[in-house]
Amino acid sequence: MIDQIYVGLDVRDLRVVFDGFVAVDGVDLSVSRGDLRFLIGPNGAGKTTVVDAITGLARASGSVPFGEQELLGRKVHQIARMGVGRTFQTSTVFEELTVLQNLDIAAGAGRGPLTMLRRRHGVPEVVEQALETISLTRLRDTTAGVLAHGQKQWLEIGMLLVQDVRLMLLDEPVAGMSADERDATGELLRLVGADRTVVIVEHDMDFLRKFAHSVTVMHEGKVLSEGTVAQVQADPRVQEVYLGAAADVSRLPEVV
Repeated sequence: MIDQIYVGLDVRDLRVVFDGFVAVDGVDLSVSRGDLRFLIGPNGAGKTTVVDAITGLARASGSVPFGEQELLGRKVHQIARMGVGRTFQTSTVFEELTVLQNLDIAAGAGRGPLTMLRRRHGVPEVVEQALETISLTRLRDTTAGVLAHGQKQWLEIGMLLVQDVRLMLLDEPVAGMSADERDATGELLRLVGADRTVVIVEHDMDFLRKFAHSVTVMHEGKVLSEGTVAQVQADPRVQEVYLGAAADVSRLPEVV
């Protein structure tokens, strides 16, 4: 398990090539613990590929140290056991099981086969805490498949919490949500991100403006700009790429 005092994520010279196509080209990315870092850019910019490389789904070169260990070159399950978790654009909950069962299975991800077969007595404290954090305590016995879209996303976040994930990588977590669900998700991420490292791939600029601590803009596989929302918005390089040199800068958050 990664030490609780671990302070963040460091990506150095990350490069991903698919059949000669350079999808990620020398990306450097540093995210401190407690920072809600939004990773934005047009389709094809390389955002999700960066997350895939960090989590072992894409072969990459460079370096991604996590604590005292290197993530690159490890298998997906090894990286997950090191305290790294992610969500995808589509929900991956077990829809035929209850909320409680989903969380209990996730909490048992690190247990051995014999322990998993042993009868459980009561609900583990970590699961109870996760239920409260994701505001699904009253729905604990509800089948996950009938949850609202936003609630399924919260359940996925809860499944990472019970695994004691220290680095959380979320791919468009508010896609398809109502305004109220987006706000509730943002508040949840503020809460869980207080003592974790959180990177969010996102296209919803209203959500970004309201909840981002910092922003990294990618373009053609490279980091184009980085800073606060205001700093990124004022960057001439971002204006040129997304709006044109003479564009109205105030419109940037609406179209990035």
